[in-house]
Amino acid sequence: MKKHARMNRLRFVLTITSMFFFANSAFSQKYDPTIMSTVNALFDGMREGDSTKVRNAFALGCTMMSVPENPKDSIAIKKSSIEGFVKAVGKPHSEKWDEQIYKVNISVDGPMAIVWAPYKFFLGEKFSHCGVNVFTLIKINNAWKITSITDTRRKEGCL
Repeated sequence: MKKHARMNRLRFVLTITSMFFFANSAFSQKYDPTIMSTVNALFDGMREGDSTKVRNAFALGCTMMSVPENPKDSIAIKKSSIEGFVKAVGKPHSEKWDEQIYKVNISVDGPMAIVWAPYKFFLGEKFSHCGVNVFTLIKINNAWKITSITDTRRKEGCL
């Protein structure tokens, strides 16, 4: 009798675990893949030095903020101009700007999406810094556009 009860418990646990796994997998696949296409186009444009490709990823009025590592344990938010960023990407530079994202999480509610992505940034082959990017995207005229980017920046403790 005990062996039968253990088998039933094991079946129950496996069934519940499988349900959570498959439900989570199904949910994570509901987002529109063009959300990541927009984010990837931004990074491709950065690597290629293509300011037009970078500009096309953004909506008009997009905001850009960074929270850099601060040795004084205080928060300093640095606001940047999208236009300044786009121009900087397009200026010739000796090293490729290579921002590599991983462990990406996407949440969507209708025409709005949030992309949370840890990253490592390299100038050519040399590591520069790491952190987390948070992108807010809005679907405008059937195209996902980045409306804001906020990131953290540090040199150590990368995921």
